[in-house]
Order: sequence, then C-alpha cells, then structure tokens
Amino acid sequence: MEITINGHKRKVKEGTTLAQLLRELKIEEKTMAVAVNMEIVKKEMWKNYTLQPGDRVEALHFVGGG
Repeated sequence: MEITINGHKRKVKEGTTLAQLLRELKIEEKTMAVAVNMEIVKKEMWKNYTLQPGDRVEALHFVGGG
C-alpha cells in the first residue's frame, strides 16, 4: 500500500504500524512527534497504530536551543 511520509510517497506492507515504519526508516524516536493525517499520535500508541492506504505521516524532530 502507499502512504506519504514527510511529503514523499512510500510503499509499505499492509498492517505496518507507525513504530515499524519509524524503525524501518531508522528515525530516532527520542525527540520526535508524529502526526498522521494532521492528528498527533501519542508515542505510547505508535506500536499499535496501524497505517492505512493513503495516510499522510509527518515525523517532526524537536531541537533544543536558546
């Protein structure tokens, strides 16, 4: 199935969870927020959140500074 992550189309297997996608992409999870279809998904939900065809995923990194 096809999803969009950070503006780029990507094919993933049916049943892929958000946590699996992030691991597959080697995205560091410690300082991240993830939205699917413009809705923030809490980190504790990532392993149970199953992606659907056409989902739009935005992975956002937080950077400290001053």
